[in-house]
Amino acid sequence: MFMLKKRKTEVYALGQHISMSAHKARRVIDQIRGRSYEETLMILELMPYRACYPIFKLVYSAAANAGSTMDSNEANLIISKAEVNEGTTVKKLKPRARGRSYAIKRPSCHITIVVKDISLSEFIETNYFLDCSKKPKLKNKTKSTVMAYHDMYSNGGVWDKK
Repeated sequence: MFMLKKRKTEVYALGQHISMSAHKARRVIDQIRGRSYEETLMILELMPYRACYPIFKLVYSAAANAGSTMDSNEANLIISKAEVNEGTTVKKLKPRARGRSYAIKRPSCHITIVVKDISLSEFIETNYFLDCSKKPKLKNKTKSTVMAYHDMYSNGGVWDKK
């Protein structure tokens, strides 16, 4: 019996304690999730947000990790998972008039970028199906999606006051 060793197809890069709010970083991360590596770098260079630079460095680092551990080409990489978590918040007090104090909060976030090599995953799937005695059953079912638009002004909806 032939045993197939599953190769690792995903590599990640983790940036911790990046000094910006998680909400501002998510605004950029949502734009790059699921895109190819080269397209992601072009998007991050052209977006006008401050969060783009640390995310650009993390994407570049994840691609370098994939190149060193899996010997993968940058053209085959896609961003399979990208997430932002809240980090610690530094709290300071700023003196104000009449002896009062004003709280200043400096939020931080943790960003994780997971890069997947699509050439390796296709290679593993085709070899797995060729080696198995049972072929996978493929069902050709077409899924139709129905879009429903709700007008919140005509039927009450969310804004209905009781």
